[in-house]
Amino acid sequence: MWQELIQEVRVAQMGVQILFGFLLTVVFTSKYAELSDADQKLYIVTVVLGACATGALIGPVSLHRLVSGRRVKPQAVRWASRLTMLGLLLLLATTTASLLLILRVATDDGFVPYLVAGVVAWYLLCWFALPMWTRHRHTAP
Repeated sequence: MWQELIQEVRVAQMGVQILFGFLLTVVFTSKYAELSDADQKLYIVTVVLGACATGALIGPVSLHRLVSGRRVKPQAVRWASRLTMLGLLLLLATTTASLLLILRVATDDGFVPYLVAGVVAWYLLCWFALPMWTRHRHTAP
């Protein structure tokens, strides 16, 4: 289970690190100064969420390194799995906030919250609902 978990974390880490890296650069652009107070606060929340997601998704690697050889693999896998799930939830929040911020800046239309809600629903379906349905449907009693 450890090898599979680490492979999953690698995929999620790549996405969160690219997103977080992009978010860190926004404050240094001229467009940032033009953002409304609400959008600047949304940006700060988004960056903090990205930092937290990055920490949670890198956590399993550090956990493995610090407990390797200590004969606590079952406990390490459990904690790494929890960190990964937390990281995915934080990545969902970061992606949602990023999309909201970008669409608010890109357009003034009132459909933005609905569009973001639709994307969040899609993420929830892909990341949680479908896997949980598969788990329920195909797990032997």
